[in-house]
This record gives sequence, structure tokens and C-alpha cells, in this order.
Amino acid sequence: MAAFKNKDNGSWYVQFRYIDWRGEHQQKLKRGFATKREAQEWEREFLMQKQADVNMTFESFVALYEKDIKPKLKLNTWLTKESIIQKKIVPYFKKRKLSEITAKDIIDWQNEIRSLTDFKGRPYSTTYLKTIHNQLSCIFNHAIKYYGLQINPAAKAGNMGTEERREMLFWTKDEYLKFADAMMDKPISYYAFEMLYWCGIREGELLALTPADFNFKAETVTINKSYQRLKGEDVITTPKTPKSNRVIKMPKFLCEEMQDYLKQLYGAESGGRIFPITKHYLKHEMERGCKETGVKRIRIHDIRHSHISLLIDMGFTALAIADRVGHESIDITYRYAHLFPTRQTDMADKLNMERTQKGAQQCH
Repeated sequence: MAAFKNKDNGSWYVQFRYIDWRGEHQQKLKRGFATKREAQEWEREFLMQKQADVNMTFESFVALYEKDIKPKLKLNTWLTKESIIQKKIVPYFKKRKLSEITAKDIIDWQNEIRSLTDFKGRPYSTTYLKTIHNQLSCIFNHAIKYYGLQINPAAKAGNMGTEERREMLFWTKDEYLKFADAMMDKPISYYAFEMLYWCGIREGELLALTPADFNFKAETVTINKSYQRLKGEDVITTPKTPKSNRVIKMPKFLCEEMQDYLKQLYGAESGGRIFPITKHYLKHEMERGCKETGVKRIRIHDIRHSHISLLIDMGFTALAIADRVGHESIDITYRYAHLFPTRQTDMADKLNMERTQKGAQQCH
């Protein structure tokens, strides 16, 4: 591999030809290397990337992984992955050849990660440790599926964490109504929490709502987007899952409330956000309301659990609830199974009645 010295400034550069993915010949020029070795190393890594050679460095493969994966993901999902990859994974393996990383290397890395602490000096939770490990395993799985790597050393080493099932917190209807009273001094807060509780929508779905999403004649609100604050900018994306695209029927009292609220937003554009606030604002208001009322503190997302819990208490099926909140019915059944009243005794009693009635008929 040839490298050339720039006589004007003493730096090094490489210039070479390669065949791209279309089978076409391309020329590459890269300047600004401090040494001849750096220039040659860069050319070698570039060509291994183009040839999908698993002998490339881990760092080079991560760049390929990003190129392949990032266009398929929502920006916020990629930023979460990227943060873990760049802070917890790449620094440990970047100069290693992808094909030479072993299960023992992964175990050493796991032990290193386990010794780290968060900004409060606490060890990472087992759920977070599992998330970090899963990101590394995804990279190796991608290399196996598309680039010919033979084995996933992260899978061989085994996961370093487990998913902790958080206790599901939710408010009863009485608790919510008590909390809502404390929000009435700020209309934007009151109406935001009303939509969260009585419609069971996600926080990002709430913050993306516009006047055009409401059809007061049909008494519905359409959920077809989500709001995120990413890198200091407002970003509107598609909802969390395809199932999340839905039309929710609102109770009459909520329709009246939201009509009143929209009238207060004088001059609001049909495409403008009706809740121009942040997730941090909602969290702060949650803390304020709980402090004033003595209602137990829950997360904003737990209001969604509260809505689902209310619907279960009212006797609705998992399928009907799933359609309303944008979940799969199997998820509702699994996650909220402990809230559904047991039907086993009713079933046994009815089966007993069936058998008894049939036996009585035969006697006649």
C-alpha cells in the first residue's frame, strides 16, 4: 500500500482505486496523516470495510454497523444505541480485530463494566447491564448475518445482567381526581394530564398533538405521531409501533374540556403543538401535584398503566383495551394479568351446572 508525502506541509496522503458495491471503479484520496504508517493503516481499514473483511478493527466495523442500521431506526432509538456503543463498548475493543475477539475478552470487558458506577456513585442496575451487553451482542450478530463472522463471542460469554421487573405503579381513579384538582391552577397542565389519564396515550403522543388531530363531531383524537426533544431540537416522529397509529374515542366530558382549551389557544395553527411543553415540565408538575395532595408519586408513563387498570376494573377485554392504547392484546394479557379478576371459579361453577343439567335431562 503506497503512501505519499506532501512536500508543502510534510503530511502524508493516500490515493488508490477500489471497486464499489455497484461493481464500479472508484478513486479515493485522503490527506492529512502525520505519518506514513497512519496513512497506510487508514487505507487498509478502508479497503477491508469495502470488502466486508471481518479482520477489520472493531472500530471500523462499528462504523459499518451504523451505516447499515441507522437508516432503519428512529433517531431517538439510534442515539440511545450510539451512546452505549461509543461510551461503553468501542473504547474497550476499538483496535482489536473483529474476528479475534474471544468470549474470554468479553468476560474481561463485563467485569470492567460491572465495576463502573453512575453519576451518583451507584453500581449499574442489572437491567442496564443487560442492555449494554445486548448492544454488543447485536453488533456481533450483524457481523455473522451479513459479513461472514463465524461466532458471536458475546453470546458465548453469556449476558452480564437480567431484566428487573419494576413494580407496576398506578393511581386509582380517586387518586387521579385528587391530583387533577391541584393542576387546575395551570390550564396547560390540567388538560395535559386529563388527556394522559382518560385516553391512556404515551407522553410523546400527548406532546405531539395538534388541533387538527381532534374531531369533536365524532368525539375522537387521532394518534399518528410522537414528540421528542433531541440534541436541543424539537423532533416529530412516527409513533412507537405501527399498532400505535390509532383513533381514540374520547368521553364527552373530555371533548368539552379540550374544546374549551383549544379556544383558549387563540390563533393556534392547526398543525401547531397544543402542548408546547417538555417531558421535564410534566415531571415537575407531577412532583408539585403529589406534594400538594399527598397522592403517591408515580412516573408519567404510569398514568398510562392507571388508564389500563381503570379499563380492566370496568370489565373490558384485553383485546378492546389493546386497540385503545396501541398495544398488542398479548402484551396487555401478560403485563396486566394480575389485575384481571380471576374467572376460574366462575368457569368451574358453570361447567358443573352444564354437567348437572345434562345429567338431570337424561334421568327424564
